[in-house]
Amino acid sequence: MRIGLIGTGRIGSFHAGVLARHPEVGSLVVADADPARAATVAATVGAEAAPDVTALLGRAPDAVVIASATAAHAELIARVARAGLPAFCEKPIALDVPGTLVALAAVAEAGTELQLGFMRRFDAGYRAAREAVRAGRLGRLHTVRTVTSDPEPPPAAYLPLSGGLFRDCMVHDVDIVRWVTGREVVEVYARGADAGPAMFREAGDVDTAAALLTLDDGTLVTATATRCNGAGYDVRMELAGDRDQLVVGLDERTPLTSLEPHSAAPPPKPWPGFLERFGPAYEAELDAFVRLVRGEAPNACDGREALAALRVADACERSRREGRPVRVDG
Repeated sequence: MRIGLIGTGRIGSFHAGVLARHPEVGSLVVADADPARAATVAATVGAEAAPDVTALLGRAPDAVVIASATAAHAELIARVARAGLPAFCEKPIALDVPGTLVALAAVAEAGTELQLGFMRRFDAGYRAAREAVRAGRLGRLHTVRTVTSDPEPPPAAYLPLSGGLFRDCMVHDVDIVRWVTGREVVEVYARGADAGPAMFREAGDVDTAAALLTLDDGTLVTATATRCNGAGYDVRMELAGDRDQLVVGLDERTPLTSLEPHSAAPPPKPWPGFLERFGPAYEAELDAFVRLVRGEAPNACDGREALAALRVADACERSRREGRPVRVDG
């Protein structure tokens, strides 16, 4: 199988390594807005470098992985679909609903496949949580708590292009809540704080946020996110029911220290970032994409899932700005 990869930044470079060593990928061709960077990554992993996207598509790939800058996702998804090729794309499809709908329409018209990169769906802990909820192990699920804490802010130049904390960061929590519980979010109430670095205020964004999500069966979800968690990268999910309570993301590397007597010492090597924490999940999602292209498995995360999560994130941002609960548009 021949795979094309568009985008060779941090996550694109990681994907290049994964694809280059995948047993079903016979050849890999990469392209980037910076051709020199693409050439460097290609040389590192033993791939071919194309000078641009047109050249990449001209080399007859069987499928394309999109890991470019966010602003280019929607256009590239449509372009790959018009070429009749299945695509994997990092989230988001676009930073707004209209742009997302246009890209999804192009995929539907072409009759191709689009898999979205919500990697938490492929993490062992989250998969076990989904199975436990669906099997009834927790009984009636009444409360869910999610945490997403980055150890340090992204570059200032990234913030105006990110879509904001809810669309860029907390959207992962929204997606995994929907996937694990099998329920939809019907209402949100969100608040944000921008007491951290001034670049967040200058971008009209916040560095920390909290949201109360109400699911369609009445289950309550509290979701928190921050860009300024100095202890390390912390992503967890707690699920509480009337029979049991479970947690995902609590292990010897969770950057959390208990102050109770006789508790464990602080983690000697806390998670430094998302690639380290979710490395196996990133590999698993690309393996799922390869199997989709080979016709061996269904689409594990259809592009329409990104639209559903974006609608909730949009509602959170509107709630933050307007200071009131907001219903989620269907």
